[in-house]
Amino acid sequence: MDLSNFRFPERIKTLGSYVPVQLANAPLILILELARRRALLVAPESLYDKSFRIKIEDLGLSLCFYCDQGKFKPLSSLHQPDVSLSACAMDFLKLATGQEDADTLFFRRRLKMEGDTELGIAVKYWLDASERPAWLARFGQRFMHAGEGV
Repeated sequence: MDLSNFRFPERIKTLGSYVPVQLANAPLILILELARRRALLVAPESLYDKSFRIKIEDLGLSLCFYCDQGKFKPLSSLHQPDVSLSACAMDFLKLATGQEDADTLFFRRRLKMEGDTELGIAVKYWLDASERPAWLARFGQRFMHAGEGV
C-alpha cells in the first residue's frame, strides 16, 4: 500500500483540535532540540527570535514554537506567529525525510505559507539545505511504501 497520499479521517482532525497546545508541542520541541544538540538542525541567525506555527491539517494540530538564540522553545497558540506553515501529516513527513522538498510541496499547493514571506523562504532554504541522517531517509522510503508487494 502506497501511503504517500494518505490523509487521516476527519474525525481524527476533530479529536486533534482538543489536544492541549503544551501536549501537542512537546514531541516537536523534543525532536527539534535533539536534532539541534546533535548538530543536525542548526538554526541560522535569521531565525533567532522568530515565532512559527506548524498546522498539521489532517490531525487538527497547531504546533507553535520560537527560536531563542538557536534553541527551540514552545509558544502559546494565542501568540500570532511570524510565519505559519500548513500541510497534512504525510507531506510534513515527506519534507522531514527528504522525500519531497518545500518548493515541490508549495507549487503542488500541498504546503501553505502565511505571514512573513521572507522568513518563510529562509525557513524553506534552511530545511532544504539541512542534511538528514541516512536512517531518516531510509525510514521515509520504507514508511511511504509500507506493504507494497504484499
